[in-house]
Amino acid sequence: MNLSILINLIMAKIQLNGSKLELKKKYSIFTLLKKYKVDSKKAAVELNGKIINRNRHKSIYIKNKDKIEIVHFIGGG
Repeated sequence: MNLSILINLIMAKIQLNGSKLELKKKYSIFTLLKKYKVDSKKAAVELNGKIINRNRHKSIYIKNKDKIEIVHFIGGG
């Protein structure tokens, strides 16, 4: 099997907040937030133009060419 085909089977090329990167396809939205140390209770996630409800973060897995935007809220006064 060609190495590039094998890599495509296990890796996803995505866009995260405008930056392109590669991640293992087994990443869920929850795992992605955890990797970047973002508290899911204080963040909104948009996947391919749609807001993802927090209770679905563990069940939605990243796919090749996904576009993800993460906005986290910071309190202050």
